[in-house]
Amino acid sequence: MRRDEFQVQSREEIDAFLGEASYGFLGVMGPDGWPHMKPLNYAYTNGAIYFHGSAKGEKMDDLARNRQVTFAVAKEYAIIPSTFSDSPVACPATAFFKSVHIKGFADVVQDPAEKAAALTALMEKLQPEGGYAAIDPEDPRYKQMLKAVAVVRVSIEEISAKFKFGQNLSDSRRDIIISRLEERGRPDDDATAQLMRAYAPPSVPEE
Repeated sequence: MRRDEFQVQSREEIDAFLGEASYGFLGVMGPDGWPHMKPLNYAYTNGAIYFHGSAKGEKMDDLARNRQVTFAVAKEYAIIPSTFSDSPVACPATAFFKSVHIKGFADVVQDPAEKAAALTALMEKLQPEGGYAAIDPEDPRYKQMLKAVAVVRVSIEEISAKFKFGQNLSDSRRDIIISRLEERGRPDDDATAQLMRAYAPPSVPEE
């Protein structure tokens, strides 16, 4: 059952998450009638998903047969054990996360300038410290490389997002979990606590 309180409607928040993440899963339909999942690095720029790879192979063959694809990106922020709720049963155990699901159409990019822009966006995400020559389609060092590499653009038709950070919890239970996250201090625990505060629904004053 879809929980409305976890659904994200803000495209700005969705775009920010897609811009931060670097890894996703491409869903394509294989010739055997089964969906194929392809884990890959990607860049999100100009409102589209871009990825690169060999011009030949199973993935490119699948895309040539059917342009319709799905793409999913997710990040798990924190595992919340049942003990955070002082419960004698396992049911309260959960995980807090962000996830985005996309339906779209994939096209192989032919324009060298668009290829260069997509690869630049990917490098800026994966190697933010720089240390490489700017990817310019007119640079002789890149001309042949740009011809050889395949760059694919996924144009987005539908997009949905689910950010789960305890929006369904009571104020008192949320405060307990935030406190225990801050005490535990694992990577992303502080970030999870901050997101729990940010996504907490407004408290309704008691009458």
